[in-house]
Formats: sequence, C-alpha cells, structure tokens
Amino acid sequence: MSRLQDLKPERLLGMRRGIEKESLRTEPNGALAMTPHPQALGSALTHGHITTDYSESQLELITGVHASAEGCLEELRTLHQFTYRQLGEQLMWVASMPCQLPADETIPIGQYGSSNVGRAKSVYRMGLGHRYGRRMQTISGIHYNWSMPGLSDDDHFALIRNFRRHSFVLLYLYGASPAVCKTFVEGRPHELQTLTGGTLHMPHATSLRMGRLGYQSDAQASIRASFNNLESYAASLHGALTQPYPAYEAIGVRNPGGEYNQLSTALLQIENEFYGTIRPKRTIRAGERPLHALRERGVEYVEVRCMDLDPFEPLGINSATMRFLDVFLLHCLLSPSAPDTPEEIAALGRNQHRTASHGREPGLTLERGSGTVTLVDWAREIVAECRPIAEQLDAAHRTQAHAQALAIADERLRNPAATPSARALARMVAAHDGSFSGFALQRSREIRAELLAAPLAAELEARLKAEAAASLAEQRRIEAAEQPDFETFRADYLSPAHLSPAA
Repeated sequence: MSRLQDLKPERLLGMRRGIEKESLRTEPNGALAMTPHPQALGSALTHGHITTDYSESQLELITGVHASAEGCLEELRTLHQFTYRQLGEQLMWVASMPCQLPADETIPIGQYGSSNVGRAKSVYRMGLGHRYGRRMQTISGIHYNWSMPGLSDDDHFALIRNFRRHSFVLLYLYGASPAVCKTFVEGRPHELQTLTGGTLHMPHATSLRMGRLGYQSDAQASIRASFNNLESYAASLHGALTQPYPAYEAIGVRNPGGEYNQLSTALLQIENEFYGTIRPKRTIRAGERPLHALRERGVEYVEVRCMDLDPFEPLGINSATMRFLDVFLLHCLLSPSAPDTPEEIAALGRNQHRTASHGREPGLTLERGSGTVTLVDWAREIVAECRPIAEQLDAAHRTQAHAQALAIADERLRNPAATPSARALARMVAAHDGSFSGFALQRSREIRAELLAAPLAAELEARLKAEAAASLAEQRRIEAAEQPDFETFRADYLSPAHLSPAA
C-alpha cells in the first residue's frame, strides 16, 4: 500500500461509506413491541433499505453508498422520518442495549414469508436463539461500511489486522452502553453492579455491548480466525461452516415434531454468524454464499461492527464520528501491519473485554506486545498519528472537519466525563434516579418528536411508499415461483461446494 504522501486527492475523495442502523421497536411505555414488522414499511425480505435484523421487533435501516458523511446521514434521516410516519405511537429505542424484555422464548424472531429463502432466514434466527439465547440478539448497533478505490486483498487484510489491534480506541471514544435493564441478564451469570432497582452497570464501562454480555461465544472463540490474508481467513471460515460442532449436534437440525431448530449443526450456520469487530465483505449475487463471493472476486469493502448507537444523536451517529472513522480506517491501512498470531488474537480479545467493561477506569492498562501500556497513552499515540491523515483529508475536501473530529477525540481522552458512556450514566443518575430504561425511554420519545416534526419532502415520501409496495410485490413473486421442497433447498444452499469458486 502507498504511504500517505503518495495518496492523491482523487483517491481520498474516492472513499465511500454506508450505514446499517439497528433499533428495537418498542411500545410507548418502553416495552418491546410484539407486533409484526409494519406492512407499510414493505417486505423485510426484499426491501433494500428498511428490513429487520434478528427479531421481528428489530428494525434495520440501510443507506446506499455515499461520497460524503452528510449525504449518508441525509439518506439515513429520510429513512428514519419515513419509518416513524408508519409506526403510529411506537418508538425506535435509541440505546444499543435493549429495552425491558419479555421471557427469552417469547421474543419474536424475524419472519420473511413462505419462500425457501424467507424460511431459511427465520430458521437461521431460530438457530441463533438456541445457540446464544434470543436476548443477546436484541442488542442493536451501527455498522459502518467503508471502501477506497485501488486496494488489494492484502491491503484490506492489513487494515483489518490493525483495526482489530486498535479498535479499543473506538470503544473508549464512542461506546455508549455502560448500563443495562436487569431483564437482559435474568438467569445469566454476570459481574454487573446494581445502579438502581431495575438497572445494572459497570461504573467505568464504555460498551457492555462489546463485552462479555454482548456478541460473545466460547464456541466461536475456538475458531481463532487468522486475518493474515484472504486464504487463511477463508480457510478458517470454511472449516467452521462445514465441521459439525458437538453442542449443536445435540440440538439437531429438526426437533422430533419435524420443525427446524437451526440450519445446520456446524460451528457456524452461515457466514453472518461469525461475530467480530470488523469483517471483509463483497457484494453477493442472488443465491451466492458470501464466502464464495470473497474467494472468487476478493474484498470490496470492510464492515465496522463495533459502534454503539449514540443515544444523544437523533440518528445514532453524527458526521464528526463518521469522519473520525474515515481517518481511523486510513490510519489502520497506512500503518505497518505485522501478521497476527494465535497469542496476539487472544490478547486482543482480552483488551476488548477490559475496554468494554473498565475502559474509563483511571490508569487502566492493556496488553501490547510482551508488555502493557495504559489505554489512554496508547490511544493518544494513535490519535496523534492520525493528525497528518486528517490534514490531508481536509485539504482534499477543502474543510477543517476531520481535524475537528480529532479535537473531539482529544477532549474525550483528556476528560473521560465527555465520553458518551460517561454522559449516559451521568444523565441516568441526575435525571432518572439511576434508571437505564427511564433515560433511554425519554431520549427515544424526544427523538421521535424531533424526527416527526421535521418536514419530509413529498417526493421522498412518495418514493419510499412506492419502494415498500414494490418490495411486497417482489416477495409475492418469489413465493409464487416454483421451488424445491425446503429440505432440498437447505441441503443445496449449505453444500460445501458452494463455498469455493469453480476450479
């Protein structure tokens, strides 16, 4: 990869980004909405911008690809405004950690209709529930998709290795989930402390979502995927997708009544089950496996997966955060990136958990090489190394916005009370008697009112209504087409032959 001084302005201006933003639907009182995905929003199976994630109650809003942070946020705002106009009195929960939850088995999993592909999506989610519990799947976040022209597969994997080493910086600066509703951990061991009757927290936590309570799995920890190159990464995933895992064999693909428990008994049912702070991605063709697409056509973009919803931002993220991500990802790309090792991968996991649960603790240390370093000192080094990148981006864009984004990071490193996690805890204590649910519910109501009060251009609303109707028609077309029986479809889709390009 070229060094920073070799990157021409047109390359920097060629960066693209998009956002996938998850939010739970709740009733006006903050309880999880148990109603189906609203038909006025279209088909969750076929709509390109409004769908569901794990639960029928978990909205996912997806922007297109944009040349600027402002363009991306403008589309995300339009999607929010349109969605809220179809939700009636319901809210979009503004926090990453979920609202008050019902019994685990009653959380509704996503439904996608009667087609084979729709049934497969629901069976996959049923499997996630059996493997990890449904509550864990109700955690929401923001995924930031980023690309830059002219990068090779090796460039992308060098970026990914450095991102995994340094993503603790993002958890500290932007983590916003220091507390949870106690219903989230009922019946589970945890190390949380009581903040108030219904709220548990860690006093110096940044992102419980990215800690041991979040998308973590001892089974997946055994994968030890290497990110040294596409071949090593693909081999790690191939094995996890094809080798039976004893605990999941015990669950079985089907129950005695013939209903499906999960798609397969492998360690991973499909590629998306592999959790991580960042993923290499490639746009897939209809019916194509993601791993096949990566192996055949290489990495197209990276998906950043460690960003909490910011409850102080109407859209969950703002342009300054997006600009910091752009600078940070370029830093990951341009810095030397040694191969990873199993020992380093294990240390990075420990650093992530320490930052998630104790990141604002004064003097907190992380593992680096054969020694330790304080989190704040290491983060300051990284932010300092980002300054020339921000300057070059500002020059290319004729702005000072990237330098301003780094100034916000500097302030949060000097003053932990300025971080979203600290601000959220302080607001809970000051205004809501220590209640996480009270804080998140009030912010959800305030943001709903703000988005509904803002004008939505008639042509945009008409276009989104037409997209919703077209998606419902497309689902009906798929369901009306001739299909094999589901078991034949499932076995064919999961065939190892579909994971590798043709010889």
